[in-house]
Amino acid sequence: MINIRKYENTDAHDVRFVCLNSEGTPHTGNVGEFILHTFCDYYIENEPENCFVLSDDGKAVGYIICTENYDAYKEIFDREYLHLNKDLGDELYGWAKESTILQEKYKAEYPAHLHIDILPEYQRKGWGGKLLEALSEHLKSKGIKGVMLTAGSDNVNAGNFYRKYGFEVIEILGTDVAFGKKL
Repeated sequence: MINIRKYENTDAHDVRFVCLNSEGTPHTGNVGEFILHTFCDYYIENEPENCFVLSDDGKAVGYIICTENYDAYKEIFDREYLHLNKDLGDELYGWAKESTILQEKYKAEYPAHLHIDILPEYQRKGWGGKLLEALSEHLKSKGIKGVMLTAGSDNVNAGNFYRKYGFEVIEILGTDVAFGKKL
């Protein structure tokens, strides 16, 4: 049975698997580890109350995670990025630099910052939108007024997905786009 529920500690292994495999093929090498440690591990270790999982027969096959404490997240982001920087190359460096500039610029207006990954076969069935709706309702109940994320400017599918669920383009900076939604 497929459902959406709050994150539980026993979900950690499955959530990490989804993080590394959500594009249909596994991320390789240090880029995959960067994504895992910077997004997934920070959120589930520090703000698990803002994490929802898409569960299929008890196994997490997707997740949406959100931080309300951008400054603490930025510290982790910088530390993880700087730790792996020498192996990541210019493409990821450019994305990371642009992403943090955009998030810093809009953190007052959109204080919650989200990340979502779903195994492709579930995304195609519309579960991504249901995860976004669950997180949005959770944030509204806590009095959060806006949520944002960044995505690659060349990722047309991501742009279409977020627009479909009420996100608007706030700003485009180089290879990155900031999407925001008022709650």
